[in-house]
Amino acid sequence: MAVPVNLTEAREFVGNFHRHNKPPQGGLFAVGCSDGQNLVGVAIVGRPVSRHLDNGITAEVTRCCVIDSAPKGACSFLYARCWQAARALGWQKLITYTLQTESGASLRGAGWRIVAELEGSKNGWLNRPGREWQAVVGQSKLRWEA
Repeated sequence: MAVPVNLTEAREFVGNFHRHNKPPQGGLFAVGCSDGQNLVGVAIVGRPVSRHLDNGITAEVTRCCVIDSAPKGACSFLYARCWQAARALGWQKLITYTLQTESGASLRGAGWRIVAELEGSKNGWLNRPGREWQAVVGQSKLRWEA
C-alpha cells in the first residue's frame, strides 16, 4: 500500500538500502510503499538529471529502492504510483534509467517502455566541482518512459 514519505525520509531509506546508488541531492516528491506495518520501499521523483530533458513538462524517477523482504511487485507499484502522482501534478512525461544489466521487469510491469539506449559516461560526470565519481556513471543505461 502507498504511504506518505517526505524527501528526507526517502533519501535516508535510499542511503541505507540502495544496492548501487547514493541518495539524490533533491527531488520534487517521494512515494512510499508499506507491507502494512513497515516501510519497505521508496521512489523519489525530481527534475531530469540531464539538462537537455529538463523542459518543464518532464520529471524523472531518480531512485527506486525496496528492501529484500518487500512484497513481490513493490517496485512496479512504486513506479505506477509515481506516474499517477506526477500526472496529477501536471507533469506530461516521466522517465527513469536502468543499467543495461538490469532486467527492467518492474518497469515493464508498470507499463513503462524503453525509449533510448545510452552509452556510459567516461569522464563527463566530473565536469563540475564537488562531484564524486560513482561506478554506475560509466555503465550503459536504458531510458524508460511511463
